[in-house]
Amino acid sequence: MERLNYRELTGKQKDELLQLLRLRFTRREGKPSGLIWEDIQQRLDQQPRKLWSLSRMEETGGEPDVISYDSVRDEYLFFDTSAESPAGRRSLCYDPAALESRKEHKPRGSALGMAVEMGIEMLDESQYHLLQQFGTFDAKTSSWLLAPEGVRKLGGAIFGDFRYGRTFVYHNGAESYYAARGFRGVLRV
Repeated sequence: MERLNYRELTGKQKDELLQLLRLRFTRREGKPSGLIWEDIQQRLDQQPRKLWSLSRMEETGGEPDVISYDSVRDEYLFFDTSAESPAGRRSLCYDPAALESRKEHKPRGSALGMAVEMGIEMLDESQYHLLQQFGTFDAKTSSWLLAPEGVRKLGGAIFGDFRYGRTFVYHNGAESYYAARGFRGVLRV
């Protein structure tokens, strides 16, 4: 899937982003053991499009950080770790089909469409639960999650938040959008 707005980062942009990601990685408590920043950076240096996607995650308020390592696929997983749903990705309906179905008061775009443009995937329900093990996320906002195919075929979508000391996953019509609902992404590197 080709990113629609891909651009290469300048040397300065790349250095600043890598410095920020390294700092965030070293400060995060509870990250998986055995992960070494130099290994992650080496992988990033070989994939400039992934760096661009991480810069988009950062620019839209996601605060990406390595949350997991997939040993089967040999990939590091960067999740959005901002306390609330990324501010630059709110007020979006679920996907392009939902956006097209709205006849009035269309939002500026869709969560799934924006994820594709950024070169990332939306978190699914299990990834959202994994993220919540690293802190409290979406205590005042909510985030669209990748909807199961059966739910989406019936016109619905799912989202999650953290209230009353626990993680909740709910449903909503895919064409709905709210100022306090965005989406969280994952980037595989």
